Amino acid sequence: MRPARSLRGALALTGLLVTLAAVPAAAEPSGAGPDGSAGHCASSARLKVPGAEHQEKSCLAELTTAGTVASGHTDPADWAGLTPAGLPTPRGVPGIQIDGYFPDTSTTNTNHGWKHDAQFVIRLPDRWNGGLVVAGTPGVREQYANDRAIGDWVLAKGYAFASTDKGNTGAAFYRDGEGSGDAIAEWNDRVTQLTRAAKTVVAQRYHRPPVRTLATGMSNGGYLVRWQLENHPGLYDGGVDWEGTLWRTDGPNLLDFLPPALRAYPVYAAGGEGADKAHREMVAAGFPAGSEFLWPYHHQVYWDLTQRIYREELDPGYDGATEAGTPFCAPGTPACDADYAYATRPREVRAAVKKIALTGRIGKPLITVHGTLDVQLPISEDSDVYAKMVRDAGRGGLLRYYRVEGGTHVDSLFDTFPDKLRPLVPCHRSAFTAMEKWIDRGQRPPHSRTVPRPDTADPAALIAECPLAR
Repeated sequence: MRPARSLRGALALTGLLVTLAAVPAAAEPSGAGPDGSAGHCASSARLKVPGAEHQEKSCLAELTTAGTVASGHTDPADWAGLTPAGLPTPRGVPGIQIDGYFPDTSTTNTNHGWKHDAQFVIRLPDRWNGGLVVAGTPGVREQYANDRAIGDWVLAKGYAFASTDKGNTGAAFYRDGEGSGDAIAEWNDRVTQLTRAAKTVVAQRYHRPPVRTLATGMSNGGYLVRWQLENHPGLYDGGVDWEGTLWRTDGPNLLDFLPPALRAYPVYAAGGEGADKAHREMVAAGFPAGSEFLWPYHHQVYWDLTQRIYREELDPGYDGATEAGTPFCAPGTPACDADYAYATRPREVRAAVKKIALTGRIGKPLITVHGTLDVQLPISEDSDVYAKMVRDAGRGGLLRYYRVEGGTHVDSLFDTFPDKLRPLVPCHRSAFTAMEKWIDRGQRPPHSRTVPRPDTADPAALIAECPLAR
């Protein structure tokens, strides 16, 4: 367990011991490094991640998943299901990878056999474009979760790339921390910690600091982008938020809209008397008409588990000594999460949510993309609300918001429903490119809008592009 104040104290310390260890690496290509020395890893000896308790450096012929899967420098299980099967993998990005962890007392992350949380990965390409991209992971996944959807592409563009496991992982992440909300609050601290450390490592490697630092991420990773730009805007030049989770003390948040789905969906799925009313209840909770084909999968895989583990993190008293409720319990069962009503819960629950709540007061440019058929974080209960929060906070000039018609929460579902969905990965890339032009050239992106789904039956075309304006 980790007191939240312990990490904040650790962030203020300097001169912590850094342990260096060698790991097997792919063959080193020839040629001079960016510092003029022989070999692309000639400068690696001086690289030390500030504050890291342990780090391992590898000279790799390929930093993208085209090479790291075979060399053991990523974990495909971390990013399984997040991208469409046809997403191309870029190649030809040699450089240095640093794996390691910051001091922490929780042990959910078993990557490398370390059984130690606060793990990170930093990748430093030989051909550097001057930028740094920092990401936290979606869901409760580990540090390699962004490798396919984000890391491969930004590395191929020449960015240094850093990603963190957020300090706790897995379905029982709520066991971390001393109090309600501490585990999620740690996520924010770990992104801040990694950003500061990665900036230093970039300067060590390339002899100058990054000219631009961008935060990006999907789902919980998108939430982290929002929080960082609200609370530490000085660390970043901008951010790209891919369907970030919304936490608000007075709602809406996922504890508002998931219980109605858990109550209504089984009635709707059963058909017969009550099905029409249950459908209306689903739509009223935020799950749009037209998304019904996605409901069975999300009921089976996402809604129940998500409600129970996040409710346990923020309101453990709801089910007493039971941990994370009873899976798929019927309404009326004692302490059933299908009956959970956030608005009626004690003030301590709101105090826990307040630790992680967003305000909309961003301090640097932000681009948000969110699919209109997202039925894990329904757009009307999430990014529509956050965009209004930003405008209400007087920061609307710093935001572009693109509602992507036919996008859903995980792009792998595009493979199952290519005639109804579109992947969000190319929309994220278009938004990222627009952000580059915004901060580098002062070229403002297209106005916030709904991006229509192209009238095409070609899956490759949908994976390849997503124009934000046409």
